[in-house]
Amino acid sequence: MFNPVWLKTFSTVAASSSFTEAGRRLGLTQSSVSDHIRRLEDSTGRRLFVRDTHSLALTADGESLLIHARLILEAHARAEAQFNAPRLRGRVRFGTSDDLAMGPLPDMLALFRNKHPEVELEITIGLTGELYQHLDNGELDLIVGKRRPGEQRGQAMFRTPLVWLARPETTVDLNQPLPLILLPEPSVTRAAILTTLGASGHHWRIVCTSGSHAGCMAAARGGLGLTILPQHLATRELTLPLNHASLPVFPDVEYVALTAKRLSRPADTLFQILMESELHALPGK
Repeated sequence: MFNPVWLKTFSTVAASSSFTEAGRRLGLTQSSVSDHIRRLEDSTGRRLFVRDTHSLALTADGESLLIHARLILEAHARAEAQFNAPRLRGRVRFGTSDDLAMGPLPDMLALFRNKHPEVELEITIGLTGELYQHLDNGELDLIVGKRRPGEQRGQAMFRTPLVWLARPETTVDLNQPLPLILLPEPSVTRAAILTTLGASGHHWRIVCTSGSHAGCMAAARGGLGLTILPQHLATRELTLPLNHASLPVFPDVEYVALTAKRLSRPADTLFQILMESELHALPGK
């Protein structure tokens, strides 16, 4: 019923209010334009235009069809673009911190994989400081992680608070050194945490160090102490201490995407997907 060729002709006639002008725009004869409109009217069983020797106007049915025609033609163009585009091939060496890997990042990678199944993804998960080093050494094409203090490189993605997290119903004994569960060096969050605590006058002791956010979370759930992590990692099993308002407030951390100086088409495609993704809508953006 809705032949895309007829719909394109119909939309062009509606926009130009002239069969002759529509033919000129489409590279068709006036008789071909008339034939397309006649076929579309026969197919729909509706009159689409009111015509006389001086004017051309859409009928009410024509106005309704024009809305559908635009949607159909847009969908048709998207489908053509996807299936006519050359298939991406190659490899992307991608690095990320595990706090993002435990959040929305897998959905973004799945989207890329579904669109470009012939591209090999090589994923490195590590501390942000390590990822910067791998990128600078030419070992990664693209990373997403926290912006280091004083660092100007990278495309900003979102900001989020660092918050105190502990087992539910935890009350911190403020008369004792704060029992901390932290990431090791080099860690952007560790440096921000210790700098803030040093300026606050609070005493602390490091009771556990883990090389991953997942390890810090597990230690905190086990009751070993307090950890300070990006807000989007809070869960039912890991919440703010009951007296968190009495504890120091930490600065936000900023997440950025950084790329190698030269990107392959597959790497640049993944970068564009990440920059258009819901990572921009995380809390604190």
